[in-house]
Amino acid sequence: MTQSKDQEPTGSAARRAALRMMDAVLRRGETLDNAAHAATQGLKSREDKALARALASEGLRWLGDLDALIDSATNQILPEDAKPRAVLRLMLAGWLRLGTPPHAVVATGLDLLQGGPRRLAHGVFSTLVRREVTLPEAPTLPERAAQRWGAAGERIAAGLAVPPPLDLTLRDAAQTQEWAQRLGGVSLMPGHMRLARGHAVETLDGYGEGAWWVQDLAASIPARLIGAPAGQGGGRALDLCAAPGGKTMQLAAMGWDVTALDLSPKRLKLVDDNLARTGLRAHCVQGDALVWEPEERFDAILIDAPCTATGTARRHPDVLHRIGPRQIEEMAGIQQRLIERAAQWLNPGGRLVYAVCSLERAEGAGQAAGVTGLIDEPVSAQELPEGIVPTSEGWVRTDPGMLQEAGGLDGFFMARWRK
Repeated sequence: MTQSKDQEPTGSAARRAALRMMDAVLRRGETLDNAAHAATQGLKSREDKALARALASEGLRWLGDLDALIDSATNQILPEDAKPRAVLRLMLAGWLRLGTPPHAVVATGLDLLQGGPRRLAHGVFSTLVRREVTLPEAPTLPERAAQRWGAAGERIAAGLAVPPPLDLTLRDAAQTQEWAQRLGGVSLMPGHMRLARGHAVETLDGYGEGAWWVQDLAASIPARLIGAPAGQGGGRALDLCAAPGGKTMQLAAMGWDVTALDLSPKRLKLVDDNLARTGLRAHCVQGDALVWEPEERFDAILIDAPCTATGTARRHPDVLHRIGPRQIEEMAGIQQRLIERAAQWLNPGGRLVYAVCSLERAEGAGQAAGVTGLIDEPVSAQELPEGIVPTSEGWVRTDPGMLQEAGGLDGFFMARWRK
């Protein structure tokens, strides 16, 4: 890699963006998605944007282990917020996780530093290369996450070692075998298709005709627990906090007359766009579920509640570092209010499913245990992917360490009741 007076080494701009992303997450508590949007504005190519996101993601995923390597090669421990530490994290993530050759890591990484820190970082990185260091099989969880997740932490950490595969939900579950052949994927449930990661979604067979949409396997289960409407006339279903629309489309494909409610007009536009692509129909309503009132009651309500999203750590490793007791308590309060309000909107005999993509007890079992005025409707093993078993209460708990041989799935909690 060469560098002129007016041009930095190829790839340096992407690494600067990755550095800004990690700083936004670790220092300001921003989500990686928001940080990436701001940090990559100056990057012109899709490849540079993807590289920046990958470097930041792997740096956050393996942060504790990268820091342990850095500390093993310094005489004096670098402060947590020292720029040489931040740059070394990215350099090591590029080498050990993305397979970038050491000479290319040096050429692009050291350009992020000036003066003495550059020599320090070069020395530490070179020492670690000479030692031929490696990372453990699974990332070390941040201490507060490990404490919250307890005995399940080791299994969860194993599930975070690599980013997830690409899961699709089919518009017509009866065509599962046909799409397995057309896409070369594997199915873990009727209506589900799993492909290796790295595909450009828009180029896949079936995208243009709206035959499927991207949706993690675990995220597809809550709508399955609603089931199809009884009888030929269908029924009215409400999808609370509906964006980006995966569960809305599942319910519509089952035959429900769906109302999709979401607070964000921008995110509700995603629901509209996805419905248009798939040829499915729903009534999209912009509103705050904590103040909105429906004109009629519903036969089924799906609450995919706002949450800390710690169950999505495979693709959003920032949650490992951003989420703590304050955020969990805040989300739990919102979730409780949503359940209480939604229960009032059900017709007699109506079904309510509550779901969160969280690993936190306060957002899952803690919520379900406090529900009153509804009849428990336990989930059976036959309704779930093979290898996932309901709890003794009939609830569903998934985490990133489950189904590892098949590629894993996100962490979710789900429970179901009748009125």
